Amino acid sequence: MLIQDVKMKKSVIVDSKIENISLIEKLVDEVSEEAKINSEIYGKMLIAAVEAVNNAIVHGNKEDETKKVKVDFVLEENVIRIFVEDQGTGFGFNNVPDPTIPENIENIHGRGVYLMKHLADDVIFHGIGNRVELIFNRA
Repeated sequence: MLIQDVKMKKSVIVDSKIENISLIEKLVDEVSEEAKINSEIYGKMLIAAVEAVNNAIVHGNKEDETKKVKVDFVLEENVIRIFVEDQGTGFGFNNVPDPTIPENIENIHGRGVYLMKHLADDVIFHGIGNRVELIFNRA
C-alpha cells in the first residue's frame, strides 16, 4: 500500500465497548469538518466507519473490554482512508454470505461488510481479516 501526500492523520484507540462507537462518530465529525468533506461522503464515511468499528468490537474482539480497536484516518489529496483494526483472530472475509439473497434476508448478521462495500469506493481486508481499510474518493 502506497500512501501519498498525506494532508492529515488522526488516530484513536478505544476499548471494545459498544458505547465507544460514539467516540468514532465524533472523530468522523471532527475529520470531516477539518477536511471540509462534503455531506455525501461524510454520510458514507460515518456509516461505514461505525459498521467497521461495531464489527471489530462485537465479532473481532468478542466485546472483550480488555481488547482494543484502533482507528486511523488518513487524508490524502484525493482519497480518505479509514483503517479499523481489532485484536481478534480475523475471519474469512472472502466467504461472507450475501445478505440480500432470499435465504439470508432474515439473518440479522452479515450486513456490516455488505454496507461497507456499498458505501466505500473500495474495501480492503488486510492480513487475517482483523484490519479493514475503507477508501473514499474525494474527487
